Amino acid sequence: MLTKLAVSTHEEVYRVADAETGLRGFIALHSTRLGPAAGGLRMRAYDSEDAALADVLNLSRGMSYKNAAAGLPLGGGKAVILGDPERDKSPALLRAMGRAVARLEGRYWTAEDMGMTPADMAEIARETAHVAGLETGAHASGDPSPVTAQGVFNAMRLGLQHRTGSADLAGCRVAVQGLGHVGWHLCRLLHAAGADLVVADMNAGRAARAAGAFDAAQAEPEEVHAVAADVFAPCAIGGILNATTVPQIRAGLVAGAANNQLAAPERETAQALHARGILYLPDYVANGGGIINAAAEILAIADRQPWVAEKLAALESTMARILDRAAAEGLSPAEVADRTVEEMMLKAAG
Repeated sequence: MLTKLAVSTHEEVYRVADAETGLRGFIALHSTRLGPAAGGLRMRAYDSEDAALADVLNLSRGMSYKNAAAGLPLGGGKAVILGDPERDKSPALLRAMGRAVARLEGRYWTAEDMGMTPADMAEIARETAHVAGLETGAHASGDPSPVTAQGVFNAMRLGLQHRTGSADLAGCRVAVQGLGHVGWHLCRLLHAAGADLVVADMNAGRAARAAGAFDAAQAEPEEVHAVAADVFAPCAIGGILNATTVPQIRAGLVAGAANNQLAAPERETAQALHARGILYLPDYVANGGGIINAAAEILAIADRQPWVAEKLAALESTMARILDRAAAEGLSPAEVADRTVEEMMLKAAG
């Protein structure tokens, strides 16, 4: 069921397969230097196993940086399942994935990500104790999406403060790409703050519902990045910031919930944004709220809410430090974020 792959950039990488349930996927542990590897499980209709493997490798590396940026005693890991979550997901398939996680004996903790729900996590938890994002239990953290959205919202206000001198979102035009769990909660926060929203999603019905719920305009998913706006918020899949889209962006600030927003080569893409005067908020710092929420469950924090609030505030301070340092040195925040978090990793590892 688990086949170990030789990948020089990661501590452990496994192909997961179960013929009876049709499960095909991967689990990647990038680093356990700071603690057990932690990161969500996503299910997508990948074009190929190679595409799924590339995604899990990138995502797990990002989780090492995300967990360190959030000040968590956790390493970076990720898992993916190939398949359409609307059509291919089943309780038996989820339990098979749970058995795969169990075989890693606590070196990897999984949680909710794209295509997964708290109910799915409960199904996985029938086979392994190393799962977070549950709705019941002594330290249950539930759906991490609202906390992820809150972190992105906080970062967005901070970015606006740096760009314009005001963190007030009232009247700001924000283009949101992706209206899944996190994107929807982010729109709710933005609407309540008085922002003028433009929304887009591959699911036309979901986009229409968001337009009605948040008094928003609609755009096509492949065109929303080019909408004239104050902020572009990528909340769908990664790689949206690339050689094609960066020259088309008409927002002065990019701040969203998607992972791995910078297409390879990442430094070159970040520099292209910086050269255009677009302030990019490093995604693994902006969207760290979800793993903070899940970490409270993994670490069995007794009084979860104040602990999560304290960690969110510290994450915001880390972002502020990155933006201040980037401005002082005339560099992209992405470059400064990597350097800052690597310093945090070294300090935490002793």
